[in-house]
Amino acid sequence: MQNSLKADNSIKIKRCISIEEHLGGLSTLLIDVVDDGGSIGFLPPLKRSEANMYWENALNDDVICFVAVINHVIAGSVQLHLCSKQNGRHRSEIAKLMTHPDCRRNGIGRLLMEKAEETALQMGRTLLVLDTREGDPSNLLYNSLGYVQGGRIPDYAMSQDGSLDATIIYYKNLV
Repeated sequence: MQNSLKADNSIKIKRCISIEEHLGGLSTLLIDVVDDGGSIGFLPPLKRSEANMYWENALNDDVICFVAVINHVIAGSVQLHLCSKQNGRHRSEIAKLMTHPDCRRNGIGRLLMEKAEETALQMGRTLLVLDTREGDPSNLLYNSLGYVQGGRIPDYAMSQDGSLDATIIYYKNLV
């Protein structure tokens, strides 16, 4: 991934309409993030077949996926899960924000989050929620974007070594 950053550092954020078009890049991203210790629902080592299966089933009418592309390589992604319940059509959940380990600290996560927020607002979604492992660098990003800590759940997610980590629940009102 590092070599792909050298020629042109411009980051393009695109909506992922078809997983087939991006399956290889998304699966590589997922594997690399999980292998680097990312807490996004999987434990290392993540097999390519498992990553492919996840992405092949990720999109539906209630899920919007955005990818960050640098030099035709997927460097990050985020999902916006639209609540379809009658009493929740004003809210969405941010899920699986990922930045490739070689591309971190370049604003990719921020750009993906801003695109997700902009899209949510355009769709009449005024409340966003998300959760992340306590202590992860993503907590700093969410705080800097104005997300408010709504709670903490202990022993929520298992790490590779078998330890249990807390998750932090965040929310943000967009209006």
